[in-house]
Amino acid sequence: MTEATAHPAFALSCELIARASVTPEDAGCQALLMDRLRAAGFTIEPLAWGKVNNLWARRGTRGPLFCFAGHTDVVPTGPLESWRTPPFEPTVVDGELVGRGTCDMKCAIAAMVVACERFLARHPDPDGSIAFLLTSDEEGPAVDGSVRVVEHLRARGEHLDWCVIGEPTSVDAVGDMLKNGRRGSLSGRLVVKGRQGHIAYPHLAANPVHLLAPALAELTTTRWDDGNEDFQPTAWQVSNIHAGTGAGNIIPGTVEVLFNFRFAPTSTAASLREHLESILHRHGLTFDLHWTLGGEPFHTGRGELVQVAIEAIHAQTGRVPEVSTTGGTSDGRFIKDICGQLIEFGARNATAHAVDERVSVDTPALLAGIYEGMLERLLAR
Repeated sequence: MTEATAHPAFALSCELIARASVTPEDAGCQALLMDRLRAAGFTIEPLAWGKVNNLWARRGTRGPLFCFAGHTDVVPTGPLESWRTPPFEPTVVDGELVGRGTCDMKCAIAAMVVACERFLARHPDPDGSIAFLLTSDEEGPAVDGSVRVVEHLRARGEHLDWCVIGEPTSVDAVGDMLKNGRRGSLSGRLVVKGRQGHIAYPHLAANPVHLLAPALAELTTTRWDDGNEDFQPTAWQVSNIHAGTGAGNIIPGTVEVLFNFRFAPTSTAASLREHLESILHRHGLTFDLHWTLGGEPFHTGRGELVQVAIEAIHAQTGRVPEVSTTGGTSDGRFIKDICGQLIEFGARNATAHAVDERVSVDTPALLAGIYEGMLERLLAR
């Protein structure tokens, strides 16, 4: 056993990984965490909606309030035969801890709990309160998870001053990147209408694929905005195109296109919808279009929480993290509604959702030290 594998955050990580909490199942993860948090003086409030388990735990009643947030659910494993070791049997292989949920994000949750235990052992009466917001519905539809907890907390007037979400944000080494915001996500299902007919008599039909092609070319080259200092320009990408009946001699009657915007705060969902629809109309298309807003962009800026995180990361690893807004969506899109400053910071993300998901064995200890350093800088008397 090494110093890293002897660390209590490593042991708790393994306990969590061993629970097959494929979304929306929690598989006892939150019950395990409740026991640890209750022993540390937290008031425990389980919150369940539908098949989803959520947890709000708070220690202290006065402000300011520091919250750790995350999810206990994981994505499905994929083919079991493709894994080097069973995905829910945490195993050390070549200096790495292998198992589903290692980087996304059970090691981070374990590190948060251990960081609190150690901090409170030295500061039993901190200068503020600490909370945990956990869900088992982040990797799934995300309709009965953090969004419902946030609605519940907002209805009774609870507000978070600082929140750290344990998403895997590091790239090459723990501590090289943190997120202080995320782009919004806007998806669309476009159905362009033509007229079905025999492929040998195109003058009697109207091929919707051909009708769409000029508009699609324009959409792929449109610059939607220029982004800003902290956000990349808004990006538009097609994820799927489908047309046809399966027969090779039929001109299809419709073509379906699935697409997504990842958008910066320099655009709005409304402005993007209007701009895209104007392009379709200009090309004379007849279409149906259904929109789904996955989340608005959010941005903390570079205030106190970002600075504290940078200091804690540097003290533990010697690295100065890049502050970024890249990547996909997270539950930050919900938590931002009741939080003053919010960041995401966690393990390396290279194997998130992959077969043989893994982190270096020292990751839980490193994360615990960094999270504890944040608490020290914000709440120590």
